[in-house]
This record gives sequence, structure tokens and C-alpha cells, in this order.
Amino acid sequence: MMDWTDRHCRYFLRGFSPDVLLYTEMINAEAILRGSAGRLLRFDNEEHPVALQLGGSEPARLAAAAKVGAEAGYDEINLNCGCPSDRVHAGAFGACLMAEPARVADCVRAMRAVVSVPVTVKMRIGIVQGRGAEATRRGAGFDEADYSALTEFTAAIVAAGCEAIIVHARKAVLGGLSPHENRTVPPLRYDIVQRLRRDFSGVPLVVNGGLRTAAEVGQVSGWCDGVMLGREAYHRPLVLAEIRQQLHGGSVPDEAALLVRMANYAARELAAGESLSSIVRHMLGLYAGRPGAREFRRLLSEGARAPGAGPELLYEAARRAGTLAPPKQSLAVGS
Repeated sequence: MMDWTDRHCRYFLRGFSPDVLLYTEMINAEAILRGSAGRLLRFDNEEHPVALQLGGSEPARLAAAAKVGAEAGYDEINLNCGCPSDRVHAGAFGACLMAEPARVADCVRAMRAVVSVPVTVKMRIGIVQGRGAEATRRGAGFDEADYSALTEFTAAIVAAGCEAIIVHARKAVLGGLSPHENRTVPPLRYDIVQRLRRDFSGVPLVVNGGLRTAAEVGQVSGWCDGVMLGREAYHRPLVLAEIRQQLHGGSVPDEAALLVRMANYAARELAAGESLSSIVRHMLGLYAGRPGAREFRRLLSEGARAPGAGPELLYEAARRAGTLAPPKQSLAVGS
């Protein structure tokens, strides 16, 4: 979710569920250590609980970045070993690290030694190197050799102190498929993740990949310890509230109140020098799947670029698109 789940996005998503664990976009450990920590790690207290997801492959450098993140107040440090992007692969981190379980174990061990918050790992069920039909075919299959590699990797990181594993239930085809194709072409294998859950029952396991509705989450929640949603939560954030309602009860948040909350946030951020477009670009999915949603997206995205646009645009876009009745509370845009 690089360039997606920044602090503005996370603040918006928090409004849909008070206790869901939010993750940063993957942040290169080197960027933190080379002087950009203040900008990259900034977050609002309302985002808690929030995890810092790191990219890297050098134990000492990851440990140093993890320490900075923990000191900044993050509730968890997560090492990404699941991203199949070519630019990540070229930097020797992401899913390609699954081929080096000993190195990843060293990274986990080094981070655990310097932070008191949990250290976790995001991973795939396997990786395939190559291009063309043969690579795609191997990405679709899964045999005992594949499972042996998966358990070797999992055992190594658990022994090193990994406190939870987040498993995307697909293989990653490195070099042969785009990031989008790696989310759609290799088949989902929840059965493999279930098997891994049975074999590593002592470590919490969170399943990721292909889950789009509260009903689907309910189907897997009986055998896993949690679920992770990415793009579905971004494009249709109301799903977070629907999942919480299904699992824990309660009501779906009032959309008018969500707009007021974000208008107040935007006012604060604009006063601090942020652009309105950098905030509202994450809100385009608020009315996804409902009449007026397309017009809301257009009005919000175009209006945010207009000179002098302010936080009142959020409610005005909803009103003009016909997606929302007047809010029960006044639209406050001050401090």
C-alpha cells in the first residue's frame, strides 16, 4: 500500500472502527535513518493502535529504524516480506526475502532486541522467480516442496521472536507479474494458510488476500486470529464498520459525523501547511456503491484543486452529489 495508507488515510479510516489495527504504508528503513523520520513517521494520536511497516533486509539498519519507530510511539513493528513490486524487489526487500529465511530471522531478532513492542512479519505462502507461462503455472501450483519452504521460513522467524504472522494466501511471481496481477492471477489458497495455522498454533496468524465483505471475513474468522484488508478497505472503507458490527455488534458510524470529523481535521492540517487534495484523495470511497458516489468523487477531487478550497468542500460535495442529508450537528471547520 505504498503511497496509499499515509497518515491522512489512516486518520480517515479510524473513523470507521475504533479498534482496528492500522498499518502504515511500507517505509524503507534507510529513508528513516537518513533524516526523514520526522516526516515519514508523523501520525495523529487518534490513529492508535497503529503499526509501522518497514522495508529492508539489513538487520542492524532495520533494528535502528525499528527503535526510532517505537520511540515515536508506534504500537507494532512489521517487516514486509510480501510485497512483489519490482521496485521493492530491486531493493532486496519485500517478497524476495522469503528465499532467505535465515536473513529474515536475523532481522527479526535484531529488531526484537531493541524494541519492547511486538515485531511481526507480513509474508506470502511462497514465491516464484521468472517470467512467462511457466512462471505463471508454478505460481498457480502448490506442492509439498512449496509447503516445506513455507514452514522453514515460518519456523525461522518464529524462533527469532516474531510475535505474529500476516499471510497473504497467494504466491508471489517475482519479475513475471505486475503487482496487480500478483493480487489476482495466482489463486487464493486459504487451505494452505489453514494448514500453516495448525502447524504453528502457538503464534497468532492473520490472513490476507481476497477478503472483501463482512460475510467473507466471518467465514475465515473461525480458524484464524485476525484478517488484514488492503485495497478493499481503501476503496470501500465502510467495510471496516460492517466487519466490526458483525463480529462485535454496535452500529455503523454516522456519515455526516464522519464528514464533520474530517472537515475539522482538514482545517487543522491546512493551517499547518498541508494541501486539501492530499487529504481528500483518500476519502473518495466514502459512498462507494451508492447513488451519487461517482459525482461525489468528481466534485471532491476536482474541487480540492481549486484555489482557495477549504474543508467546507467535503460537505458541499456530499450535498451536491445527493449522497447526504443535512448533518445533525453543525459543520465545524475551526480549531
